[in-house]
Amino acid sequence: MTAPTNKHHYFIGLMSGTSMDGIDAVLVNFSDNKSQLVASHTVDIPQHILNQLHRLCSPNTDEINIMGRMDRAMGLLFAQAVNELLAKAKIDKTDIIAIGSHGQTIRHMPNLEHGFTLQIGDPETIAVETGINVIADFRRKDVALGGQGAPLVPAFHHAMFADNKAPRVILNIGGIANITYLPNSSGSQSDNAVQNSDEQVIGFDTGPGNTLMDAFILQEQQLPFDESGKWAASGTTDDDFLQHLLSHPYFAMTYPKSTGRELFNQAWLEQQKANFSHLNLADIQSTLLDLTCHSIANDINSLSDKGNVFVCGGGAFNKTLMERLSLLLPNWTLSTTSNIGMDPKWVEGIAFAWLAMRNHHGLSGNLPVVTGASRFAVLGSLYRA
Repeated sequence: MTAPTNKHHYFIGLMSGTSMDGIDAVLVNFSDNKSQLVASHTVDIPQHILNQLHRLCSPNTDEINIMGRMDRAMGLLFAQAVNELLAKAKIDKTDIIAIGSHGQTIRHMPNLEHGFTLQIGDPETIAVETGINVIADFRRKDVALGGQGAPLVPAFHHAMFADNKAPRVILNIGGIANITYLPNSSGSQSDNAVQNSDEQVIGFDTGPGNTLMDAFILQEQQLPFDESGKWAASGTTDDDFLQHLLSHPYFAMTYPKSTGRELFNQAWLEQQKANFSHLNLADIQSTLLDLTCHSIANDINSLSDKGNVFVCGGGAFNKTLMERLSLLLPNWTLSTTSNIGMDPKWVEGIAFAWLAMRNHHGLSGNLPVVTGASRFAVLGSLYRA
C-alpha cells in the first residue's frame, strides 16, 4: 500500500531533541510518493522551561508535579510552533492532514525489567490549540513489542536515501548521535520496501553527539553550544582521557541499542573528569569532541570499509567536528544530507511528519532489526482536534 497521489498531501512534523536547542516545525507535502519541504520554523524554549526540562532528565524531587506542568507547557510551545509555521507558509490548518509530534524525551530506559521511554508535550493540547489532528507517542508501541523505541528514523532514511550504487550511512548528530547503514538498494516509500529493508538496514545510537560538549561549554562559558567547534579547536585532546571515556561499556555493546541523557550527562562527565583535573578547559572540550568523533567512526568503520556518509543534525554545522571525523573515516566520503536533497537541519522533523503519514495510512513505521521489536507495527496514537 502506498499513499494516494494528491495535489497536496500535507503533514507537519514537530521535533525537539536531546539537545533541547529549540522546537523544529516542518510542513511537508508527501504527494506522488515524494517528500517536499514546504516551510520550516523554529521556536526557542524559554529558559525557565528549559531549566525544568533539565531537572526532569535525571531523578529529582517533585518530579510528577514538574512533569505535569511541563507536559502542558511543552504542548503549548509545540502548538505555537505549528501556528507560526502555518502563518509563515500562508496555508490554512484545514489543508493539514495531521501533525506528527515526537515530543520532548525526558527519560529513556528501555533495558529495565519493564523498560520505558517517556516523551512530554501534551498532544491533546497541541490538537486543541491548532485545530489539527495530532499523531504522537511514536516510541511506546515499539517498546511494548520488546524494542528499544529508538532510533526510529532508519525506516525514513531507507525510504528517502537508499542508493543502489554504493553503501550509505546517514549520520544524525544531535544531543545523541545515531547512524543508519544503508547497503546498496533502491529506496521507496512503499510498505513492502520498508518491510523488505528489515534484514538489510542497520541503525543504532553510537553514543553522545553534542550533549556533553554543550553541557560543558554551558557550565564554563554560559554558552548554549560551541559554535563551529571553535573552543574545541583551540585545545588539544588528551589521549588518556579520551581512552578512559571510550572505555564505557555502552561503546562495546552490540546493536540494537539506544541511549540518552540518562547515561551520558553532566553528572557522569564530572565523575570521569575526577582523575583529569590537571587538564585545561579547552583540552577537555577538545577531548569531548573527539569522544563523539571516535565513537561514531569506530562504529561506521566496523560496518563497511568504504562508502558515503551524509550528516544531519546540529553536528553537521560544527566545522571542527566534521574535519576530525573525516580524518577518522579515510575511505569514506563525508558530506551533509544537503548533497542528497535534504537540509540537515530539518531531517528529523521531516522524519516525524513521515511517521505521521505512515500512521494515517496504516503503514508500519519501525524496523525490528534496528530497534529489537518483535514485529513491524504502525507507530503512534491519534489525538483528534
